[in-house]
Amino acid sequence: MDATESKASVVIKFHNIVNETTSHFCPSLQQIPLTANPSILLHVLSSYGLEPKDLAALEATCKFFRSPANFEPDGTLSLPDIAAYDTCCQKDILKSMKNEEKERLKQRCGGSWKLVLMYLLIGEKNYHRGKSQVVAGPEHSIVVTAKGDVYSFGANSSGQLGLGNTEGQCKPCLIRSLQGIRITQAAVGSRRTMLVSDTGSVYVFGQDSFAGLESAGSYTSSPKVVESLKGIFVVQASVGGYFSAVLSREGQVYTFCWGRDARLGHRSNPTDLEPRLLSGPLEHALVVQIAAGNCYLLMLAYQPTGMSVYSIGCGEGGKLGHGCEEKLRIPRMIKHFQTLKAKPVSVSAGAFHCAVLASDGRVFTWGRNPNGCLGHDDRQHYTIFPTAVASLARVKARTTGFPT
Repeated sequence: MDATESKASVVIKFHNIVNETTSHFCPSLQQIPLTANPSILLHVLSSYGLEPKDLAALEATCKFFRSPANFEPDGTLSLPDIAAYDTCCQKDILKSMKNEEKERLKQRCGGSWKLVLMYLLIGEKNYHRGKSQVVAGPEHSIVVTAKGDVYSFGANSSGQLGLGNTEGQCKPCLIRSLQGIRITQAAVGSRRTMLVSDTGSVYVFGQDSFAGLESAGSYTSSPKVVESLKGIFVVQASVGGYFSAVLSREGQVYTFCWGRDARLGHRSNPTDLEPRLLSGPLEHALVVQIAAGNCYLLMLAYQPTGMSVYSIGCGEGGKLGHGCEEKLRIPRMIKHFQTLKAKPVSVSAGAFHCAVLASDGRVFTWGRNPNGCLGHDDRQHYTIFPTAVASLARVKARTTGFPT
């Protein structure tokens, strides 16, 4: 066969014999060659990147896929669950976990690796790991590149640019002291910056207090590690007006400061640098995203039945979304999304108003409405329930801002 012939398309002709009765032998599942070698089948399931719902559907088809596969790390797991475990182990967050930490996460997810995989996939969409990121604060901005380098520019009166000085910058400047450290996420507030690394460490610079606007203490102009978080692998940070919050890879929320009146479920001084685990219904739940406002916190929680939004803090202006202005000291789920038949996938908190993106592309806003920032036709001073923005549909991302 010459070169011309080798490049030609191969045509296979099929012939049907009219009126001829034919019979076909259909083997049972156990007679399919792949089932005779489950390791090959496992390789296929793991390599194709099946989603958790697909693995669950496969497990429901027959006893073969529900039976123990006798593979590591647990011989009692089914092939779909082992495939989910293999996929989980390819994720950066799980790679750094010890076996006992993996098991704890599995139990927090309901005892199934398919549910762990679902949790990790949802988290990836909100953590921005491995993606470029731009964050704008009241007076300064931070840029994180896909490689983990960090650039800063804007006002720098408290060293919030992390450049080792307090000189403002009109152009982006590389924070050279972070070279060799891969940053995956950034959060900014008034005169303060927080960065999260791929190893779960948190770096801060700017105003030297987690209390934010409530304290006028000293400042640090170069990134420093938050020592009190060294035992916690952090995947996201958020800076509010009077407090800061971080999210661990296990889906737990920790807050700093603004707890003197138990506003965030604990009591602490403005200078307290110890992270406090958020108490209440989310203590044993899986949070995948946090968003801090001026004096309140929004949290997006993953549950096998769907995503839910929780809020805590000052309710003035209806920004907690519960139909009132009551302040909350423990997180409460915003049930109005169930009434709206909306499935939240992302949350954003401004100083005094909120925005949530639903899976169908609808955008919901609530809270204070200065200058029409909620996007509704009316000019009400505030809205106490999540309300759809009529002019927006099929949106893929949203953000809110702080007033200057």
